Amino acid sequence: MKRFGWKTMGGAIAVALLAILGSVTPAQSAAQTAPGTVHGHVNNAAGLPIAKGEVKFTTDRTSEEKSRKYPFSFPLDANGDYKGEGLAPGTYLAVVFSDGKSIDFLDNIEIKSGTDKVVSFDMTRKEYMDKMTPEERKAVEEFKKKNADVSAANAKVANLNAMLGSARADIKAKNFDNAVTTMTQATAAKPDESILWVVLGDAQLGAADAAKAKGDATAVQKYKDAAASYQKGIDLNAVAKKPSPETAGAAYNQLGQALAKSGDPKAASAAYDGAAKAQPAQSGMYMFNEAATLLNAGLNDDAALAADKAIAADPKRADAYYIKGQALISKVTVDPKTQKIVAPPGCVEAYQKYLEIAPDGPHAKDVADILTGIGATVSSSYKAGKAGKK
Repeated sequence: MKRFGWKTMGGAIAVALLAILGSVTPAQSAAQTAPGTVHGHVNNAAGLPIAKGEVKFTTDRTSEEKSRKYPFSFPLDANGDYKGEGLAPGTYLAVVFSDGKSIDFLDNIEIKSGTDKVVSFDMTRKEYMDKMTPEERKAVEEFKKKNADVSAANAKVANLNAMLGSARADIKAKNFDNAVTTMTQATAAKPDESILWVVLGDAQLGAADAAKAKGDATAVQKYKDAAASYQKGIDLNAVAKKPSPETAGAAYNQLGQALAKSGDPKAASAAYDGAAKAQPAQSGMYMFNEAATLLNAGLNDDAALAADKAIAADPKRADAYYIKGQALISKVTVDPKTQKIVAPPGCVEAYQKYLEIAPDGPHAKDVADILTGIGATVSSSYKAGKAGKK
């Protein structure tokens, strides 16, 4: 049997190994040179994201900073994040630029073939802060305190808005006591915000109405509490940087209701005048509310005057004519010679105008009956039986 010497055997093994190595080298080489990717986050010394700038990568550590070339540059987004690809395997210097200036760097960043590398820049780190001047550190601390104050204020506003929403939902659901509790807490937290007092007044007014319906003796005091809250809201709105006519108008109008129900119709009348002054475009509604309040309080002369103001502001408001007629009808007299009923000036005209505007209105039948009863002509398109149910 022929035997191979060690040299021959060794040569054969070497050839075999070369063949194997030759067959795998191209694949291994490609794997070793496949580019890598990178991503990360950048925040400044105050801990806030840097939303404008870019992160640049280079292997050039010998050139002067001004002439250094950065073959890879990846922009920062609004959240201070960035990502990039195409980096050849190697060890890089990464530099953060903002407004054309380098503001931070990390060295010896190893990018491996075909892998993703997280490279983030946290400028609150001790190494970065230690390099800052005392003035720079002071500025950062002042900014952080101011930002913390703003964040706290924003959180407070968000909480108050949530309380407002909750209270308004309770008012709508007639859970007035819950709403009063919520808004009492809200006004204590921010006593200089007018709308909080106005909504507290709304909750208190609802609670007062509920108490009155039950015959509760505390109702009058609850109305006074509501009036006080509305007045507080009005006063705060008046001294605000940008007073709100809508807030003033609504608050004065609600104040009028609270004062009237507490037994002070004269003060209520003044409140409605305030509402009309705050929102002239809505004065027809506010003057009508004033007229109705005064009529219900038995102050007929004042009610007639308020009705005239409502009519002047909105000549098509039918109910204002009805209020005027009702305020004047109490002054009818009987002519001693003819024994005929004599209506005061403007009374018949007011009733007839109501029927002209609202021949099918809720008061149409009553008005027609009154006119017929005093011997006046029902000169409108009103027909018996057409009026809506009261």
